Formats: sequence, structure tokens, C-alpha cells
Amino acid sequence: MTPGVDLRALAGVLGERASLERPLGPLTTYGVGGPAALYVEVEGPADLEAVRVALRERVPGDGFPIFVIGRGSNLLVSDAGFDGIVLHLGSAFAGLELPDASEGRGASQVVRAGAALALPVLARRVADAGWSGLSWAVGVPGSVGGAVRMNAGGHGSDIASCLVRYRWVDLVTDGGGTDDVTRLAYGYRSSSVTPTQLVLEADIGVTPGSVEAEQEAVAAIVRWRREHQPGGSNAGSVFTNPEGDSAGRLIESAGLKGFRLGTAHVSEKHANFIQADKGGRADDIHALMEHVRGVVAERCGVTLRTEVRLLGFGDGKTGAVHGARR
Repeated sequence: MTPGVDLRALAGVLGERASLERPLGPLTTYGVGGPAALYVEVEGPADLEAVRVALRERVPGDGFPIFVIGRGSNLLVSDAGFDGIVLHLGSAFAGLELPDASEGRGASQVVRAGAALALPVLARRVADAGWSGLSWAVGVPGSVGGAVRMNAGGHGSDIASCLVRYRWVDLVTDGGGTDDVTRLAYGYRSSSVTPTQLVLEADIGVTPGSVEAEQEAVAAIVRWRREHQPGGSNAGSVFTNPEGDSAGRLIESAGLKGFRLGTAHVSEKHANFIQADKGGRADDIHALMEHVRGVVAERCGVTLRTEVRLLGFGDGKTGAVHGARR
């Protein structure tokens, strides 16, 4: 148990919202990994305020391991689990407000999306309403909150290019509010959002389009992904693309396509994907990531940076979130 915080007592205060030792693997697309010491489900705004009050009273704000989980599509949890608090937003935070089609049809508008809304759902509903600018999001299997947090993107665009403003709160302080995109200090798959800051909703810019054209744009991206990327248990691209190059190309040129380590292997279809066997081990996936990094560095002279977030790995590797079990 993490020193200085009585998580069992905190769970008692939070009641049915909280569970001790909740397995996290089923909440990720990899489907592997151990439990969170304390898992908290936040069903709505009233729940959120109660959770914030409890955390402020019982959890030190400096350095205590807190992690906000979305759809688990860019996450690997260690087999030992995470010795901290994991918070998840429920369906009350998955709302979507579309512009009124009868007003301002000739001008840019914004859609307001809740943090728990799935990006593919957002893309399809926006397209079905005849608005343009978010078809790329159908290919990103995360949540709106996660997209804002990590500047998610694909197919020639990203959230930084269309986000107008976002609403957030800090879980352990009184901080929060509505800010524009400049506050996020976006980089490639990175932002200034800290572990205790929780994105609640986003206003995203769209432009007028036709229903037929937008639906076809969405369908084209879905077809492309089926043809070029593997299904099964994975977390999408494992490594960020180095400037002017492709991580997948480097991994393949290093002779690692199809390489297996224990219950994990590099995809034969796309070398920047690592596949997990059913019932496999998260630590095998992590070890394979490190093996790939080492071989590519040795053979290609490029050190790859992990895009997948690593939860409960306390080794200080790139992308790791501390809170590993002792």
C-alpha cells in the first residue's frame, strides 16, 4: 500500500463509488494487467465533487500516484498492478451537443463533447449530422478526454488542430475552469495536462459539409484501418514516429516484424503494433517494447519513444507512470 494514505479508509468514505484491488486489464484494449489499489467510478457531477472533497482531505497533492483511465486504448498496466488511485468517468460525462443545423450553416461552429465520449462515436455522429472536420477521429479508439490529454490524432489531423476550448478540474486542489487550446502547450502526442487534472468536456470546431461526403470519409478511414492495421488485443501504435520517418518502417528494417517474446509479438501486418495473446502477460509486452527499442537503436541509430502509457511500471522508462507495487 502506498505510504501516507489509508486507501481502505478512503474507500469507506467514497462508498459504492470505490473498489479496492479492481482488475484493470479488462478496462484496456490489451486485456492484460493487474489491479488498481483503489478504483473510483464517477457517475456524474455530484459524484465528482464528492470525490474531489475526499481526495483533498485525505490524499497529498504532491507526487501521490493518481491516474485517470478512459477507454484504455493507449495503456498497458503492469501485471503487478498500480499502487495508487485510478479514476474513471461514467456515461454522464459522454454527452454530445451538436450545432443547430438551422443556424449558421454557412459558418464554422463547435460541437461540445463530454470527456467519456468515444472518439469513433463522436466522428460518426458529427458526420451523420453533416458537419466536417472530425472524420479522422473514427480511427482513434480512445475517449475525448484522453484525446485532449495526449493530443490524439491520425489520418492527417489531431485534436490540437480543431480544439477550441476545454473544461477541466484538478482532483486534489480547487483548480479548474474553462481554457482555450493555448493553455495545453501541445506537442506531438503530449500536453501540459498533469496526472491530477481531469478533462471534463471539449468544444471542437467543425465546418459545414454534406452528410453523404462526411459519411464516406468516415467509411474510407474504417476501410483503410481494416486493410492496414491488425485487430485483436493491442493498443494501436506503440512508438511515436521520429521526425521524418516511421516507427513501423524502422522496426521492420531492424528485422523484428513477427518477433515473439513470451505471450507478445510484433504484428506481421504492421510492425508498430504489439499483439497480446489471450490470457497473456503485460510484462511480456513491456519487455518486448524494450527489446524493440534496443534493437532499433543498435541497428538503425534511432531511439524510439513509447506512445503507449505504461501504468505501474516504476523503472523510469519513457512513458511510465509511477505507482508500481513493491
